[in-house]
Amino acid sequence: MKAIIIGLGKSGKCAMYALQDLGYELAIQDSKDPEKAEPEVAEFCKKHNITEYYGTMPDDFTGFDMMVLSPGVDPEKDFVQKAREQGVEIVGELELAFRLAKGNFVAITGTNGKTTTTSLVGEIFKASGRKTNVVGNIGLPVISVAQESTEEDWMVTEVSSFQLQTVSTFRPRVSAILNLTPDHMNRHHTMEAYAEAKSAIWWYQTPEDYLILNADDETLLKLCLHDIPRELKAKLVLFSRKIEPEFGAYLKGDDLMFKDEQGEVHHIINRNELIVPGDHNVENALAAAAICYLCGISMEVIRETLAQFKGVEHRLEFVDELEGVRYYNDSKGTNTDASIIAIRALKENIILIAGGDAKMQDFSDYVTHLQGVKHILLFGRDAYMIKEPLDKIGFKDYTEHKDLEECVRYGRSIAKPGDKILLSPACASWDMYPRFEKRGEHFKEIVQKIKDEID
Repeated sequence: MKAIIIGLGKSGKCAMYALQDLGYELAIQDSKDPEKAEPEVAEFCKKHNITEYYGTMPDDFTGFDMMVLSPGVDPEKDFVQKAREQGVEIVGELELAFRLAKGNFVAITGTNGKTTTTSLVGEIFKASGRKTNVVGNIGLPVISVAQESTEEDWMVTEVSSFQLQTVSTFRPRVSAILNLTPDHMNRHHTMEAYAEAKSAIWWYQTPEDYLILNADDETLLKLCLHDIPRELKAKLVLFSRKIEPEFGAYLKGDDLMFKDEQGEVHHIINRNELIVPGDHNVENALAAAAICYLCGISMEVIRETLAQFKGVEHRLEFVDELEGVRYYNDSKGTNTDASIIAIRALKENIILIAGGDAKMQDFSDYVTHLQGVKHILLFGRDAYMIKEPLDKIGFKDYTEHKDLEECVRYGRSIAKPGDKILLSPACASWDMYPRFEKRGEHFKEIVQKIKDEID
């Protein structure tokens, strides 16, 4: 068997190692220049006689049985279509890992909240004593642990729309789509195409499996369930802050509840016992509790873990309080809906830092959700895309800055005790940082620098 791996990020390298172990004859391709190839990859390729294509592409793909695409590579690219027409099977790292793994899969997707929910589910699984791997879009490639997995393993997997574009057999025991709002329009172009990619999470499930959906998200229900020309075979489970479903998790007053398949009602936790703030974290907790209960974990373990969970880094993360001003890192707020959620959670007295790579989003609706925001600090390549709709609605309390540090320092100069300086960019980081994590880390470093100066 012969395979070509397109893209040598973390998942691509792990796929290369796994397929080499399986005896595949390999080729690799990456857009970077040959001199920028990682030494460990170059050495591995030389040792195993792997053909390398850097900055170029094979003229013909007829000799390959499989093409493994990095999630960052659009499967609609001409060369992918060419390979498909020449009989090459197109798979992604997630699909490949699923084929190699012996463990059980839980899969979580959605525009927002999937990292927090995946982390929370992982913590509950670990607390229950399950052999747990928290993998996928959250950082650790699924394939890095797939080959060593056993039937006792659980793969708690955050999956993105990019990963789901290249699945063909992927079947999680429990899947969840948390919400659906415009994102990655530069890749998917339409909400219908974006929703189709997300809905692939349930396409290969069986009547033994469960699909969990947000009952309060009408767009999600319409585009990912009703408008998809596929039969849903899995059992449908809902979660909601607004209604009580026949089967699922819901909010009753301040209490999170779960109604099982037999109609029996179980108390999960009171929302005031949750450490993480905001209605969105209530939704994350409802989804996580439903996932874990359906996987056979006791409500006692679920409740105890929910009460101890402090959230995840870069997602409305409290950084520090300096001179009576609180600093929050929400660098993972890479789209308008995520930023709105963070703003609503902090409610008032917010000095907002926004801007970056806009991913072709429309900010005209976003700027109408700034109640509680006193001032906006704009930075990054596409800051003008936020500035223009702000001007249209007459919002004048904003300033433009050259970089993140200038934003933070200016924010400090105008902040008063009780204010909150919030980095929630509503944009990707790629114009200035390689990943949103790096942007968040830089924000925290700047806050620490200011703290050292004060001391």
